Amino acid sequence: MRHNHNHDNAAGPQLVPVRFEFTHPTATTVCIAGTFNHWQPEAKTLHSSGAGNWWKETSLAPGTYEYCLIVDGNWICDPRARESVPNPFGGRNSILTVATSPEAKHLADAENLPLKNASQPKTKKV
Repeated sequence: MRHNHNHDNAAGPQLVPVRFEFTHPTATTVCIAGTFNHWQPEAKTLHSSGAGNWWKETSLAPGTYEYCLIVDGNWICDPRARESVPNPFGGRNSILTVATSPEAKHLADAENLPLKNASQPKTKKV
């Protein structure tokens, strides 16, 4: 996978590699459309790796995006997405948050994890 480090445009946003994955045993075409490609499914067609597994690698600027998967013409919410919001068509859009760096994404993911031993009283260490 190639990384776009955007060295020529220091004022522009740093692009972050993103990989979309989807599994559907009978799908013949899978695309992705969202705010990052002006809701144009033909702009991001996922590749089949066989056995119903689909993937697409791309680079996006840090930010929050809404998107849907288009599976054989049907617009669906990404089952792997952690968040979704209602859309104006009665369905749901998946939410993708692209962090500024892998470290920032790791920290954001850690904030959503339940605390270990959260039910136990905290003790003060001396």
